[in-house]
Amino acid sequence: MSGIGMLHLRWRQARWRAAFDVLAVAMPLAIASAVVAWRVAGPTPALLAAIAAMIAIGFAIVPRWRRHDRDWLVARLDADRGDLEDSSALLFADDAALRPMQQLQRARLEQRLRERPVPDLRPAWSLRAIAVATIVALLAVVAALAWPVRNDSVAAGAAMPSSGAQSDAPPRLVARSLHLQPPAYTGIAATTLDALDAKAPAGSRLRWTLRYAPQPTGVDLVFHDGRRIALRREGEDWTADLVLQASMLYRVVPEGQEAASPLHRLDAIPDQAPRVRLLSPEQTLTLLAPNQRDWRLVFEAEDDHGVAADARLLLTRTEGSGENIRFHEHVVVLRGSGSPRQRRFEARVAPSTYGLQRGEDLIARLEVRDNRAPQPQVVRSASAILRWPAEPVLGADGLDGLARQVLPAYFRSQRQIIIDAEALLKERPKLEADEFEKRSDAIGVDQRLLRLRYGQFLGEESEGGAQAPPTADLPTSDLPTNDHADDDEHTDNDGHDHGPAPAAGHDGHGHDPAPADAPAGFGVADDILETFGHTHDIPEAATLLDPETKETLRGALREMWQSELHLRMAAPEQALPYAHRALALIKQVQQAERIYLARVGTQLPPIDETRRMTGRRDGIAGRALPRGPAPAGDDALDAAWQALASADATAPALDALQRWIDANPQRIDDPLSLVARIDEVRTDPACAECRAALRALLWGAMQRPAGVSARRDAAGAVGRRYLERLRPEPAP
Repeated sequence: MSGIGMLHLRWRQARWRAAFDVLAVAMPLAIASAVVAWRVAGPTPALLAAIAAMIAIGFAIVPRWRRHDRDWLVARLDADRGDLEDSSALLFADDAALRPMQQLQRARLEQRLRERPVPDLRPAWSLRAIAVATIVALLAVVAALAWPVRNDSVAAGAAMPSSGAQSDAPPRLVARSLHLQPPAYTGIAATTLDALDAKAPAGSRLRWTLRYAPQPTGVDLVFHDGRRIALRREGEDWTADLVLQASMLYRVVPEGQEAASPLHRLDAIPDQAPRVRLLSPEQTLTLLAPNQRDWRLVFEAEDDHGVAADARLLLTRTEGSGENIRFHEHVVVLRGSGSPRQRRFEARVAPSTYGLQRGEDLIARLEVRDNRAPQPQVVRSASAILRWPAEPVLGADGLDGLARQVLPAYFRSQRQIIIDAEALLKERPKLEADEFEKRSDAIGVDQRLLRLRYGQFLGEESEGGAQAPPTADLPTSDLPTNDHADDDEHTDNDGHDHGPAPAAGHDGHGHDPAPADAPAGFGVADDILETFGHTHDIPEAATLLDPETKETLRGALREMWQSELHLRMAAPEQALPYAHRALALIKQVQQAERIYLARVGTQLPPIDETRRMTGRRDGIAGRALPRGPAPAGDDALDAAWQALASADATAPALDALQRWIDANPQRIDDPLSLVARIDEVRTDPACAECRAALRALLWGAMQRPAGVSARRDAAGAVGRRYLERLRPEPAP
């Protein structure tokens, strides 16, 4: 090994000697402190004391390690080696930074180190300090082992006789721990409690570790609903595991000591569903402004254990109106920002991307989910609506009233005929000629039925009606009928649709004649009007359409007639232009025909000022005040509340009260508290404080009777004199 290599080796040995010297002094003291803590407080404090001692030792070693640095080594070499000529620092300098003379001197020093190696540089051991620390540690350990400890510590449990040397004394709980392991999605660390009562998130895994002295033959966990879990014995400990799903009461019962065990409570904290708020826009309904290109949406989601990083934005576009409205669903995945427990989701939606048209709505909802496993909770926000207003109704400006649409819903069925005709044209290459003609004729029949419905609103008669009434110059058997109205319908040269051709001897109205076997109605004006009259000419039966709207609707009928004609001729491609024009005219009728009803306020009858402040009760009948209904189903509560006033005969009332709690858990905010109080009273019926606490809980659970008007208290002597003074004095 070269001289420089030997020098570095001696340096490392000196530094490690300094560190081990500190460790030799402090380690006995650390061990003694851990032993004392274990004897006095148990294993957990002993572990904490050991960790603290090791940290203190580390802080003590660091200064000693840093003290033996390069400067210390250079000073030590210059002091011990005169042949190095106080130039030891050159051995650690950078070659590039040395001048020629310095490089020559460094070569001379390295030659001398090779000829005469560096001796041992390790400092001497602190023997006196090590001896004192060791003696003090031994005395502390001996004192700790001889010191009496509490009966409930683990050391005492270990010193107690084992199960092989059972005594006559009942088993006593000398050590206990409850380990809580919350679900992984909550992000809550596991904890160990030195208690048997706990609160934990729902789904947490619980592990009991109990130690008894003397050891019992068996230990059970008995819950308030009757369930039992037997603990397993592992060496000197009794253990049990349970997944906490709901809040419960339980007691730890060694075999043969069920009555003496106290109740303990486990509260399961349920996972709350996410909460979603709409931040922008502030109103749920927004009208699309002119030249608006995008719609900004901002949502905020909160959850107790975290919201998923991504969410779904559900977009729904409405198309059409009335019975022909359709919905188009779209989904956009958004990425949230912020902390897991409070995330912010923002999106800019372009209405044109989803084909929004005038008169349609774009509805947005945010669907978020939390991190619960295995089944996350999914929540949707309130709907935000973007509406593109329809064209304003002509003639409705400035009317302070309510608009009500007159035309019925089936006025919009013309759109379906167009859809069916277009679908038939697309399927034409796949269909046989007969099938195509049959389906086209069926659509034409639908067009005819719709045209007849519209005709009723113009006072026209139905096609295919009954025969005309018989006359003296025409036999009944020879009367023409309208059964083939399609063949009788005609159109003038001007293209106007005049409906079916009139029957002979009649004006074209199809009315049912009076039956021949019912002569009793003959001559009765109402029956004749109902049989042969024109009810559509009665003002009450007429429509509310104005002349312009009637002309528009009549034009729609003409277009529908042409559409029907071509559909019945198996030419739907020629019928579509007429059907589209009919639909456009029908829309004009829908927008034009509205009834505007003025807002009318409440008109109350005038007050008779002559009866005010007179005290007269003429016309006012006296009545008894109603009695409030008695609450039903609280008999068990009433009986238990009265029985708890004394310590006698409370067992039957408590049994009935327990059954009532099992049947009505929703009536009480905290049913477990009531069950625990019942258990206290059962254990010690003479405990006045326990019975008073249970009565207070029962009083809060009782249903209040409905409020009723109370009768005024009778007036006292002063009140009677006041009322007598109010009476008018008799006239002289």
